[in-house]
Amino acid sequence: MSPSTVLVTGASRFIGGHLAARLAADPGIDRVIALDTTPPRPELSRWLGRAEVVTVDLRNPLIAKVIADARVDTVVHASMIAAARTGGSRDVLKQVSVLGTMQLLAACQRSKTVTQLVVKSTGAVYGASSRDQAVFTEGDEANEIPASGYVKDVVDVEGYLRGFIRRRPDVDVTVLRFANVIGPRIDTVLSRYFALRIVPTVLGYDGRLQLLHEEDALTVLERATRVRLPGVFNIGGDGVLLVSQAIRRAGGIAVPVPGPVVGTVARLLRAARSVDYSPDYVRFLSFGRVLDITRLRTEFGFTPRWTTVQAFDDYVRARALRPAIDPVWVTTAQRCTLGLAAQLR
Repeated sequence: MSPSTVLVTGASRFIGGHLAARLAADPGIDRVIALDTTPPRPELSRWLGRAEVVTVDLRNPLIAKVIADARVDTVVHASMIAAARTGGSRDVLKQVSVLGTMQLLAACQRSKTVTQLVVKSTGAVYGASSRDQAVFTEGDEANEIPASGYVKDVVDVEGYLRGFIRRRPDVDVTVLRFANVIGPRIDTVLSRYFALRIVPTVLGYDGRLQLLHEEDALTVLERATRVRLPGVFNIGGDGVLLVSQAIRRAGGIAVPVPGPVVGTVARLLRAARSVDYSPDYVRFLSFGRVLDITRLRTEFGFTPRWTTVQAFDDYVRARALRPAIDPVWVTTAQRCTLGLAAQLR
């Protein structure tokens, strides 16, 4: 059964906004409601077409009235925030992600028309630690859950989702655990991190990264909205990149930072409004995270078009990232060093 009236949260951001635009372009869908706390930027608004933009905070009980009045049958929750914008408040981030989701689930639970819920979650639910296995499947849980931070928020949100499924077994719920999304247009903590020319890393660590191209992310969400595929699915590209490899491909210079100094560096980056180098991201960049996407292919019926390497290279090309040090200079320096060594011998 195809959706009739779809509500998409997070419509002022890249994923939610472009998904709403794709759905609005389909004449087979009667109504698309694009909802967020703030209105979409002008460049995104142009893509939304006939989508109805509604500005309301998910923490506001008014969300239940929006769903009831529009007789929404499909809700796509795409506003889970991976990290606060630089300078953003940690308390605000928690309220938007956790309390906003709780209010949305309460509204869906009371609704007599909602029959499908699609949630854009994240692989961060598995955490990142030295005790992690090589690959996470959908049945795995985090080996270490921090007392606070984004990972803790995601674990809490998925706990509320399981409660919702028990209370409303008649609603088809699809949970999509995305690897880190990257691409030519989307702005994330990771894309800002690799755009640095001098890139701080944690001394002695080199995490494995699995990435998802922005177009694959949108295609997966669109398919989950159109075709009812209840369940939990890991979403990511094939292959991995080490953090050090990604830095070199982006032309940056890695600067290993001893563990005790990482906190100071993080505060400096936040103060400079450069990158939100939070403890969650430090753990992620130290240990990495790789998701098993077997179910994505066999049960969800989708194979990512871009591998991890291809997705990262597309981001590098679009951002026109160049080596921080001219390769010609490096080659010349190497030749001079080798020549000097030969003379000394």
